[in-house]
Amino acid sequence: MPELPEVETVRRGLARHLPGKRISRLEVVHRGGNRQSSELPLPSVKGATIIDIQRRGKFLWFVLDRDYALVGHLGMSGQMLITPRNRPDEKHLRIRIDYGDQKREFRFIDQRTFGWMAIDSLVKVGRKKLPQSFLRIAPDIFDSEFDRASVIARMSRSKSEIKRVLLDQGIVSGIGNIYADEALWLSKIHPERRADALREEEIRSILRSVRYVMTRALARGGTSIDDLYINVNGESGYFAISLNAYGREDEPCRRCRTLIRRIAFANRSTHYCPQCQPRVPTRTPGKTTGKTTGKTSEKTKGRKGGK
Repeated sequence: MPELPEVETVRRGLARHLPGKRISRLEVVHRGGNRQSSELPLPSVKGATIIDIQRRGKFLWFVLDRDYALVGHLGMSGQMLITPRNRPDEKHLRIRIDYGDQKREFRFIDQRTFGWMAIDSLVKVGRKKLPQSFLRIAPDIFDSEFDRASVIARMSRSKSEIKRVLLDQGIVSGIGNIYADEALWLSKIHPERRADALREEEIRSILRSVRYVMTRALARGGTSIDDLYINVNGESGYFAISLNAYGREDEPCRRCRTLIRRIAFANRSTHYCPQCQPRVPTRTPGKTTGKTTGKTSEKTKGRKGGK
């Protein structure tokens, strides 16, 4: 499934073509591209002007000069393309938007039909308005509203495995299987360690790693594991050649040469290095791997008090 770097690459591509354009027609070629909970039928956007293309985690948002938004999700295999009008329709074409360009049009193509587009009402949140379906989606690590301290606190309280916490879009959005594996490898954290057993510095390291690997992926147009993820011009992302963990089962770890392992976790494949990412972390003399409580033990009290 496309994750933040892939969706952001698509957003940037759309933002070069669509803002300022007026939608003269939206055609639902196949109903599989239309989310059933859409506030209005998709063709209702006819006549609306596209103000901007924004993103929330893995979701795309067409800002319109209306009191509603056109939102979309790529699902497993969705492609949002700016393509020549005279090109034959693709087999899995779902939605077409004519935005007044004599040479190009917008097409939403989805082979596996998990992607969708819909019209959402806008809800005021603080000083801005968000589509209704985005309210449960937390800001991503690049968002100006991302609250690192709050995210660390929420992760520290979770009794779930850290990989599962990273995939929770209500805590921090945009992270999927690929970049969770990559960030945990970079931080040397086993994916099945419980979040509430991690030290604060370990969680900080994971978040730094998330930002680092996603920044690198964005520079290369995202990750293309197969030919389904492409940007608006039909080109694939090239970050896959730089992956350290994801998809590298039985290949040597780039740090220690131990073979990368794959396990089934949270209905997904998870990749990690058993040497660099031990399930039980090695204790450093004079330090503990658990969280400090700020409390002094009775034995320590006795020594300090001279009793």
